Amino acid sequence: MFGNDNADMVKKKMTPGFLKWLIPVVIILILIADCFYNVNEQEQAVVTMFGQVQQVNGAGLYLKIPFLQRVRKVDTTTKGVPIGYRAENGEGGKSEVVDAESMMITSDFNFVDVDFYLEYRVSDPVKYLYESTEPEKILANLAQAAIRSAVVDYTVDDVITTGKSQIQADVKDRLIDKLTEADIGLQLVNISLQDAEPPTTEVMEAFKAVETAKQGADTAINNAKKYQNEQIPAAEAEADKIVQDATAEKEARIAEAAGQVERFNRMYEEYIKYPLITKQRMFYESMESLLPGLKVIITDGQTETMLPLDDFASFSAGTDTGSSTSSGVPSEQSNQEGEE
Repeated sequence: MFGNDNADMVKKKMTPGFLKWLIPVVIILILIADCFYNVNEQEQAVVTMFGQVQQVNGAGLYLKIPFLQRVRKVDTTTKGVPIGYRAENGEGGKSEVVDAESMMITSDFNFVDVDFYLEYRVSDPVKYLYESTEPEKILANLAQAAIRSAVVDYTVDDVITTGKSQIQADVKDRLIDKLTEADIGLQLVNISLQDAEPPTTEVMEAFKAVETAKQGADTAINNAKKYQNEQIPAAEAEADKIVQDATAEKEARIAEAAGQVERFNRMYEEYIKYPLITKQRMFYESMESLLPGLKVIITDGQTETMLPLDDFASFSAGTDTGSSTSSGVPSEQSNQEGEE
């Protein structure tokens, strides 16, 4: 019992002395620890004192006044946020559609689901910390407003098919302007259109049918243009041939008419010189051209029985060639009869 009392007396004597040096050491260690702070590569530190911004520091080890200066570190790496969907198990996981964000109305009063992926970074840590309460939420709202104002200027066909790149560029320009106006310390890195499709399965099938019909129409138009390109040169060649033939015919007729005129002029000149002889010559030439094709009968106007000259002509022709006549009379006898 006496030993326990001595131990208690020793503890009572040692405790005040121990606390005298322990408490200052702890305070000094706390002050030393609070005097230094480290900033990583992808961070920026905003130092404030009494609510006023003193400085903004990049990567490195810095000294500050303990308890008076406050340091807030801001991550300046590029971050991404989906708009219109939520990714599960990372970006490669299955996504869940958020209709309140994705559903848009187009210029032709159709609904469409549009998904975007927004990338941004902190450009001004001071404005990011003190110009607004929730800068990321403000950025998301500005992005949705820019997307809706851009999509409403396009038809549903453009949004789903050919107008995606133009819509993406329009949204980016609008969002940059809105961020500049808001001035909340955030910078747009990129915004990309991930997907655009009709809101329901039925509408999606209808759009696929429309797209198939458009492709069929394009195919038909291309085939028609191909046929047109094949037929037009052939038709032009045929037209050129017809024109050339007509031109040749015209020139031939003009030349023939000119020859006839020239012949008539020469004949008229001869007629002026010798009218009677020219008339007789023209009469004989006309008879020479007409008689071979006519059946000639000579009569004195009183003979009741007329003898055609065909047999005599053929008989005469047979006599000239030395052949037998149709009645079997030799050519010599025919000559004698001719002489008689």
